[in-house]
Amino acid sequence: MKSYLIKNTTIINEGTRTYGDVLIKQGRIEKIAQNISCPEGTIEINGENQFLLPGVIDDQVHFREPGLTHKANIYTEAKAAVAGGVTSFMEMPNTNPPVFTQELLEDKYAIGAATSLANYSFFMGTSQDNVEEVLKTNLKKNDVCGIKIFMGSSTGNLLVDNPLILEQIFSKSELLIATHCEEESVIKKNKAALEAVKKHLEPSDHPIIRNEEACFESSWKAIQLAQKFDTRLHILHISTAKELQLFSNLRPLKDKRITSEVCVHHLHFTSDDYALLGNLIKCNPAIKAPENRKALWEGLLDDRLDIIATDHAPHTWEEKQEDYIHAHAGLPLVQHPLMLMLKYVKEGRLSMEKMVEKMSHAVATCFQIKERGFIREGYHADLVLVAEQPYTVTKENILYKCGWSPLEGTTFPYQINSTFVSGHLAYHLGSFNESQKGARLQFTRA
Repeated sequence: MKSYLIKNTTIINEGTRTYGDVLIKQGRIEKIAQNISCPEGTIEINGENQFLLPGVIDDQVHFREPGLTHKANIYTEAKAAVAGGVTSFMEMPNTNPPVFTQELLEDKYAIGAATSLANYSFFMGTSQDNVEEVLKTNLKKNDVCGIKIFMGSSTGNLLVDNPLILEQIFSKSELLIATHCEEESVIKKNKAALEAVKKHLEPSDHPIIRNEEACFESSWKAIQLAQKFDTRLHILHISTAKELQLFSNLRPLKDKRITSEVCVHHLHFTSDDYALLGNLIKCNPAIKAPENRKALWEGLLDDRLDIIATDHAPHTWEEKQEDYIHAHAGLPLVQHPLMLMLKYVKEGRLSMEKMVEKMSHAVATCFQIKERGFIREGYHADLVLVAEQPYTVTKENILYKCGWSPLEGTTFPYQINSTFVSGHLAYHLGSFNESQKGARLQFTRA
């Protein structure tokens, strides 16, 4: 592997910013110091007037492979992620077929090994009738990021709402359980009530159908199960002010048994944006009224919300142009979360140090990822250089296979200059080096 020396850069790491150099050798961070001489055969990169950050770890993406590759695949979406400073991802099981067996799970790891420019891990999926297969994942607890449960409406037979099945998984899983929490009965009731008074439903009805009550009831149910069995629970994409009362800001983070996540689109958009963007921002859980966004920012800053993620969920443009009922739910986001959050850093909404904590450090801590998520000597060199230079999202620079973004036309104040994945300079000044693929994430669970 090539060795690199990043010179004269501002390092943002573990709540501090320091000025200095970082030496990368054999895929790892060899040395961090103020003035490192460039060893023979090492490639020197000038990091002056740039910030060096640990690579973003996105714990929730949908890359659509296998079976839905007209929308996306692991190769295209991982490449888009790397261009956006996302060096590692954890991908969800709702592909076709869903990941309901250990064999199907390992098939996805094989695709990742062969095609992913970013580091990767894949969740084991759950249904009403695959508990035995799910619990076999206990034997792989240091090789798999977690178990995913849709405790609310989903496609196919991914919905798990049988209390006996849920108790079996929560009581016996030795891995982190990640949940999508929306109460199916509440969603059906709300939809029926609207259909009784409206002839045609529209995108602005989405947060009324999938409202605060639907999210709160399901999240509360998951937390009760986790508390009953002392399960390691992580609730995905919190979208309501009401749910925040369920979470603590206990520190240190490693001692929390119940953690939570907020996604960039819930921090950025509100229900006011349906008027302009319509189905383009239809997603589950729904983007809701502005008071929820305000509360989510408060929860992020006071540490009730532990992680920032994307829930990257691409669909084709045509799938988004259907009427509201048939339009697919999900947004493509994995190329732009870091630039979007840096916009809020520039605006003073949060510090760069806090952003790094939520997008890198906390993810590594919550999932117990081995030797990643921090800029530390001996750790894998997953690093991003960013510069304060304007970057506008356009059709021409979108790398998603679906070819569109709800952020088109947005100008960000920072851009990604370089992305190192496991010590490999995978992206630099607009060009990719695909000669080395990402690595399978490893975990340190007792």
